[in-house]
Amino acid sequence: MHELWDEPRPPGAAPRAWRDWVLVGVLIVLAVVEGVLRHSWPWPALLMPTLLWRRTHPFAMTAIGFGGAMAVILAFGPPILYTTAFFLVLLYALFRWGSGREVVAGVAVIAVKSAISVLYGGDNLAGVLVLLAVAAIGGAVRYRVADRAREMERVVLVERERLARDLHDTVAHHVSAMAVRAQAGIAVADLSADAPVEALKVIEAEAGRALDEMRAVVHALREPVDLLSLAGSGPPVVEVVGDVSAVPPAVATTVFRIAQEAVTNARRHAVDVTRVVVRVVVDDAVSLTVTDDGAVPTRRGAGHGLVGMAERARLLGGTCEAGHSGDGWVVRAVLPR
Repeated sequence: MHELWDEPRPPGAAPRAWRDWVLVGVLIVLAVVEGVLRHSWPWPALLMPTLLWRRTHPFAMTAIGFGGAMAVILAFGPPILYTTAFFLVLLYALFRWGSGREVVAGVAVIAVKSAISVLYGGDNLAGVLVLLAVAAIGGAVRYRVADRAREMERVVLVERERLARDLHDTVAHHVSAMAVRAQAGIAVADLSADAPVEALKVIEAEAGRALDEMRAVVHALREPVDLLSLAGSGPPVVEVVGDVSAVPPAVATTVFRIAQEAVTNARRHAVDVTRVVVRVVVDDAVSLTVTDDGAVPTRRGAGHGLVGMAERARLLGGTCEAGHSGDGWVVRAVLPR
């Protein structure tokens, strides 16, 4: 209970949009029509605008909506109008977007309203069960989204940890090279006057390369970065436009990793895939496009591997995204030179 009380609002609540206005407008019209047909006062129409702020102010709108319904019940008895079903949207929003304190307070308001309605012959057990079901759905969606967000954050942190290890290896490699050259220069200093100067030139070059790699955040892994190797064990067709050898090692490695992840996803998840095309264009920037012709059922979303690749691309100042394209799937990445 203490954890629920201290829980903050979940992030990502969408601001009011045109769909909300359409929803409210349609519901008000339905409430008025129902009131006319049933010869009843269409009082729910007065409370329906609360839906406009249900995500940004979930408790306030719940209190106004259910509190207004309470006042109507106390004044006129429990009017039976189908358009009061809009209260379920407020309840869902409370559990989906409210903080822990707001959820507890909102449940108290709803409980009081339900008790009064039951006393006045309105709500029954079935109505209470519907309220509980909607609340459960709102809470389930809330925690499912939060769990996925935590998982995506974990993937990003893992990718950053890998990049940190890569950076450590790069710096260690260059510093080791500088140390060896310095030791060699010292060893032969008495034999040749030019040896220390040559050693300093090499050390300067190594230091420059180390700084370049540090600025890029990622290094060239010791294994060869060969895009053509992707076509070795499956359907991928690799097309390269431009001089790949002129691409900095950090960028080349990232392009290879993204292409490898995309090809692996196509092999594992695409249905009836017959063709996977990996196209790299080296120009002012390095563009990568991986497409497949496999059927795309509900299997795919922002997989963990692609989330990691997107983070790697972002840290290099680029972008990486994936989505549907015609009858297949496409992964696109753009990295600066």
